[in-house]
Amino acid sequence: MKKEIIIGFLIGITANFIGTYLYIFFFLDYDFETSIRFARMNDTVGNLIALGAILNLLAFFLLLKKGQLYRARGVVLATIVAAIIILLSKF
Repeated sequence: MKKEIIIGFLIGITANFIGTYLYIFFFLDYDFETSIRFARMNDTVGNLIALGAILNLLAFFLLLKKGQLYRARGVVLATIVAAIIILLSKF
């Protein structure tokens, strides 16, 4: 049970990173490193993390559909951690 939640957490963190990368790749004019640098200068890193977390919805519902409830809980935990990071980045 604990192992499944950790696997789900890792899936959630990975999905968040991939979602952030895909958003930067498709919607911003700069490469990944430059976009992160601009986001840090403009204090919008939290916005990038939040947009990347949208991919967690897909991971969550796929895991629910497969019946892997504990992994889905791990994805929710990763989303909560991302929300806390966003909250802390605003201060």
